[in-house]
Amino acid sequence: MKKAVLIPDSFKGTMSSGEICEIMKREILSFYPDAQVLSVPVADGGEGSVDSFLTAVGGKKVKVTTKGPCFEDIESFYGILDDNTAVVEMAASAGLPLVGENKQADKTTTYGVGQLILHAAKSGCKRIIVGLGGSATNDGGAGAAAALGVVFKDKNGTSFIPVGGTLNNVESIDMSGLAADLNGVEIVTMCDIDNPLCGENGASYVFGPQKGADSDMVKRLDDNLRYFAKIIKRDLNRDILNLPGSGAAGGMGGGMAAFLNSRLQMGIETVLDTVKFDEIAKDADVVFTGEGKIDTQSLRGKVVIGVAKRTKRLNIPLIAVVGDIGDDIQAAYDEGVSAIFSINRVAVPYSQAKLRAKSDLALTVNNLMRTFKNFGIF
Repeated sequence: MKKAVLIPDSFKGTMSSGEICEIMKREILSFYPDAQVLSVPVADGGEGSVDSFLTAVGGKKVKVTTKGPCFEDIESFYGILDDNTAVVEMAASAGLPLVGENKQADKTTTYGVGQLILHAAKSGCKRIIVGLGGSATNDGGAGAAAALGVVFKDKNGTSFIPVGGTLNNVESIDMSGLAADLNGVEIVTMCDIDNPLCGENGASYVFGPQKGADSDMVKRLDDNLRYFAKIIKRDLNRDILNLPGSGAAGGMGGGMAAFLNSRLQMGIETVLDTVKFDEIAKDADVVFTGEGKIDTQSLRGKVVIGVAKRTKRLNIPLIAVVGDIGDDIQAAYDEGVSAIFSINRVAVPYSQAKLRAKSDLALTVNNLMRTFKNFGIF
């Protein structure tokens, strides 16, 4: 083996993608000490996305004081990669962990996310990646838009910053004050779900309860987002109601499309493009990927399948090392996955498996390397 590329997703609640890369690399080098091993840790747009990008391609973390989800001042951050691309994870300013037990989906804001985007644009970044995930909000991205100069007015003509519980008070939207610093800036939104804005599969019903919304609040938040979408369609001529991904992060997906004309893109596609995966993998002998569980959901375009489509074009073997394997995943092989291995070596429930995940991952990769070496595969 001369060259291996490692590009796993995290195993949620168990190991970060960076930790997985370190374990895999250590085991590979124990059998192939002269191998070139390139690590590309992947994050899904939520917490940890900035660090993953910085680890993969280099750059710096920029600290900024912004508003938090409850309009309090917090120290937040974003990343600037070596090619001057900015990476913003909305969780840094509007993340669920930031509210602790004070979960109020009808009162939280994405205002700080807009401040991060604006700071990156003012710093000269001409491409900004915004990762959606892990939010405490349900404001349709209105807070972020307000921070960027969009003006929302109520029936009295008074401007205000809408939150999930007050989106129904928006009577007009004025885009004329949108920050000039955004001119010529490409904004790409990492969005790994295809939920619409409203309805039983929308932002409020699917994600509202984990943000503190009871059944009555969920209905009210859903009604408010539906109303907000109607005003957006009227004033901005953008129809986001059924846009796939518009329901991501409390409707932030829809807001990014409506206010910033942002492209909603699968997170893995954004990662692969940004790290120039095709270029770094073209002469690899093997690529390793993985995720916590590969199942039918994975086949809709998560990390393993996203990588597989690229390696298939490059004609490079792809091995998926996963926490668990679901039923009916044969289609993964058609997409380009060469083989799938579970690290759950002793077939125990997740509650037990997660406690031994790191050692089981090491043993699984060790076993693979032992096979490669003994059979002269690489």
